[in-house]
Amino acid sequence: MTDGAALARNRTRAREGLLQELARDEVEDRLAMVNRRFTAAAVVTGFPEIWRGLAGDAVLCPEAEVLELAPGAHDLVIHALGLHWANDPLGQLIQCRRALKPDGLLLCATLGGRTLQELRAALAEAETRLTGGLSPRVAPMAGIRDLGGLLQRAGFALPVADSVLQTLSYPSPRALMHDLRAMGEGNALHLRPRHTTRRAIFTEAERLYRAQHAGVDGRVPASIEMIVLSGWAPEASQPRPLRPGSATTRLADALGTSETPMPIDPAD
Repeated sequence: MTDGAALARNRTRAREGLLQELARDEVEDRLAMVNRRFTAAAVVTGFPEIWRGLAGDAVLCPEAEVLELAPGAHDLVIHALGLHWANDPLGQLIQCRRALKPDGLLLCATLGGRTLQELRAALAEAETRLTGGLSPRVAPMAGIRDLGGLLQRAGFALPVADSVLQTLSYPSPRALMHDLRAMGEGNALHLRPRHTTRRAIFTEAERLYRAQHAGVDGRVPASIEMIVLSGWAPEASQPRPLRPGSATTRLADALGTSETPMPIDPAD
């Protein structure tokens, strides 16, 4: 569970927007491939200064459990890199669908499960070695299949989920952790440690991180998985899949080839 007050503090203190800028680039790429002009867009974001100006005069909606989106008011809703902090991600997607006009488009950029996999593993191993326990230090993030399933459960038509894995480079794991805080992505989990963490845990985590991942130049990689979800609010003119078994043409005929029956095993 996310501590909403802690997340709001992290967002307010953010002074670096690299992840948000990467997400905006991905969203702009998808919009460029859509042959449609949007005139009533909305962007759900905790970083309005970065997302302002996208899709014309888009309404900027703050991140919240209950979104300030009017039902059926928008032909485009962009959920801008906040879904991984939502306590009810399915509810967020449902609210976005309800805010769309029929045949309106949702684009949702979120961080996927491979994000910060190196840091997550190093911190977990270091804390387990030194204390025999484990604290939640990196927010859990969903995989692409789970997120694609949420799109379908939220009632979107023509759902698509795709993933882009990028690797950032840092001089040290400590520099990565400082940068995450500067980007408003510090630990905001409700069950996060509320006491000062022993310095030895971070020292051991940094040693493990370097030993397992550092390049010849001494720099360390940080994986960022950007998942982009897209789906359309249902509308009668949209294409629909045929019912199973309703095909009237054999695949072999369509391909202009002969069909070879599978041999039957007498033991079956």
